Amino acid sequence: PLDDVLGAWAGLGYYARARNLHKCAVEVAKLGGFPDAEEALRTLPGIGDYTAAAIAAIAFDAPAVVVDGNIERVTARLFAIETPIPAAKPEIKARIGELWPQKRSGDFAQALMDLGANVCTPRSPDCDACPLSKWCAAFARGDQESFPKRAVKAAKPTRFGEAYALFNGKGEVLLQRRPEKGLLGGMLGLPGTEWSVKKPDPAPPANAKWRAAGAVRHTFTHFHLELDVFAAPAPKAFRAPESHHWADAEEAKLPTVMKKALERATG
Repeated sequence: PLDDVLGAWAGLGYYARARNLHKCAVEVAKLGGFPDAEEALRTLPGIGDYTAAAIAAIAFDAPAVVVDGNIERVTARLFAIETPIPAAKPEIKARIGELWPQKRSGDFAQALMDLGANVCTPRSPDCDACPLSKWCAAFARGDQESFPKRAVKAAKPTRFGEAYALFNGKGEVLLQRRPEKGLLGGMLGLPGTEWSVKKPDPAPPANAKWRAAGAVRHTFTHFHLELDVFAAPAPKAFRAPESHHWADAEEAKLPTVMKKALERATG
């Protein structure tokens, strides 16, 4: 069941991957196995260009061009590609594709990955041991560590939100499941506000005696989050809405940011 997968994944981040992994497993089970063509593999949930090419090449020896971070670096140095990542990705795939063999494609892909991981490393590459150094444009220029070029990253914005920890006196806390789509999709968490660039209006799940428990700061891939945490005992007349349920506060399988918030509420 999906709930078991999400529970086992709790705290690892990238929760969309867990949902897609489950969806993909269900689809592959229906098909009776993985498709062997790159185009067909891309139709499976959660499988993009890189994963489809990697499966096609490594599992089925199809002549699919596989480009991971290691192969990007090897290729960018080999051809001294000046376009910064990520804009250079199509050019990198096209250039290494010119050298891609029709046979033993998987071996070629894994050899390039290993070359990038162990020889053509991001810092202090061992160019003397590299079998490609005599053809490497970056090595000839003596500035191999400057490749691949990187675009300047914009500063991460900060979003704000509130989380509410309501306790029922039995060691349980009120939780709700987040929407399937969006950040932390499908995961359990404390009720709270939207996360926005402006301080949100309060939205407590109950009319209770809330106390400010402090704040937690958490960094996601694209933004920082500052979450104000509030805690309260549940009023005697309170009944959990259908979209909420009580769970053991110590055993609840929560994503990291919600664990931090709950720890703040109980601290």
